[in-house]
Amino acid sequence: MFIFAPTKNNNMPYPYNPPDYFQIDELLSEEHKIVRSAIRDWVNRSVVPVIDQAAHEHKFHERFIKELGELGAFGPFIPTEYGGAGMDHIAYGVIMTELERGDSAIRSTASVHTSLVMYPIFTFGSEEQKRKYLPGLASGDLIGCFGLTEPNQGSDPGGMEAKIKDMGGHYLLNGAKMWITNSSIADIAVVWAKDENGIVRGMVVEKEWTGFSAPETHNKWSLRASVTGELVFDDVKVPKENVFPEIKGLKGPLMCLNSARYGIAWGAIGAAMDCYNTALQYSLERKQFNKPIAAFQLQQKKLAEIVTEITKAQLLAWRLGKLKNEGKATPAQISMAKCNNVEMALNVARESRQILGAMGITGDFPIMRHMMNLESVITYEGTHDIHLLITGSDITGIHAFE
Repeated sequence: MFIFAPTKNNNMPYPYNPPDYFQIDELLSEEHKIVRSAIRDWVNRSVVPVIDQAAHEHKFHERFIKELGELGAFGPFIPTEYGGAGMDHIAYGVIMTELERGDSAIRSTASVHTSLVMYPIFTFGSEEQKRKYLPGLASGDLIGCFGLTEPNQGSDPGGMEAKIKDMGGHYLLNGAKMWITNSSIADIAVVWAKDENGIVRGMVVEKEWTGFSAPETHNKWSLRASVTGELVFDDVKVPKENVFPEIKGLKGPLMCLNSARYGIAWGAIGAAMDCYNTALQYSLERKQFNKPIAAFQLQQKKLAEIVTEITKAQLLAWRLGKLKNEGKATPAQISMAKCNNVEMALNVARESRQILGAMGITGDFPIMRHMMNLESVITYEGTHDIHLLITGSDITGIHAFE
């Protein structure tokens, strides 16, 4: 259930006025707009006033989890019978855009929770697993994380070293996962490991089980307002009813990544729009040589190029959402959108920072924070180069990464 209570926020350097140069709003349903308004208001009210300090202090506000759950931001495409909002994939994309406007760390938390935890439990889990975990995840009463990447395996998940061994009444899980969003605060983890035949299996692992630890990663220059860490498994007993019953091989985790990448393709636009909004309004206020810097040709060129790239990304994401709603979106199309839109957002952040000059590096404005965050976003859920190779493979029929 989405709660919408507009409030004025005086902590933002400028009122948020995102660009819609091609009237893309006309392509959204009223439900999409209601969802967007609810999330935008929450970001203005709960995130914007604290996010810069949180990034400085390397702090995640855990209250965000419960608040997002109350808003209905977790698992919006999950059916209502399991606690979700029963909406479409464009609604999910709109939510990710608004959250990343606040900060990539907030969108990452929600994206992992929804696409990498709720999605696989709903898609691959038994009915018992769905009933047990999904309602709590949707409400924010449970926090989830996703374990695929390992210390020695990043772009090549097929080389994973985590193992499960059949002990008769349960499996014994050993191994480690790295770069895990929500790791130390998560109640459950969706973990992927190889069985004794080398086949990848997915399972739900609970935080309190003996042998499961989640040390946090510190000293990050990026995504500082989110929790990142490891998952370490030392002879963890996993009940057989916690293993996904049917899905086997890398198809399972790759389907999860496609869902997450789709959300990122939308989310990155939010960071770009926040940078553009700041740069445009600053350029209209800042005066040099007796006129606003927005009057100079080079600044107008920057702003025109920025809004053009944002508009292209908006149209790409919207069309991808339509395809996903129809069950037609391919992994290669999702890779193209993630690759393009994140690079766009990073370039927008850099150009916007230049428009602000030295002020662009200060915490009075969000641009430098977005820029640092996007350096992570362009790497996780498949690096920029890997996504280019996925597109290359799709158009040539040749796998360059094997």
